[in-house]
Amino acid sequence: MADFRIETEPDSLLREHLYLFTLELKQHPILDLACGDGHNGILLTKKGFQVVFADRSEEALEQVRRHAGAEGMTATLWQTDLETGVADPFSCQTFSGILVFRYLHRPLIPAIRRALLPCGILIFETFTTEQAQFGKPKNPDHLLNPGELLSWFEDWEVIYTFEGIAGEPPKAIAQLVCRKP
Repeated sequence: MADFRIETEPDSLLREHLYLFTLELKQHPILDLACGDGHNGILLTKKGFQVVFADRSEEALEQVRRHAGAEGMTATLWQTDLETGVADPFSCQTFSGILVFRYLHRPLIPAIRRALLPCGILIFETFTTEQAQFGKPKNPDHLLNPGELLSWFEDWEVIYTFEGIAGEPPKAIAQLVCRKP
């Protein structure tokens, strides 16, 4: 059984803010962090962006490779465990956009802030502490406290933010779309 979700569509947060991924952002790669099956990054690849798909799961990255191949595209795969305690897991790499969905490892936040280029777009969605009432995840290390996500990036240009219960079945999430100054 896969240790990642297989999706058929990109997340709505990305679809709704796809207009932010302009021609200027094509000059540098986009990072799909903890990409799982890559359904979000594949959308950007279809739009002509170079995407780096990062995940610790070899099986997930193989799914990305197969999906990209079926679409006639190549994918840049990066198998990495981002939770090893390395201060800068991106090794001074920079990105014009970073996507983070359903993943939280707080020590990565400074590295994400450094790795995104000026005028770059960050799209971040993950679960809040209220999620425990609906199911997984329940580990507080993987759940955002109220206002936490926005507090990390409040000095950036906030384009969209949401925190609450959404969807069916319901899930407790925080969402943020912002541009680095």
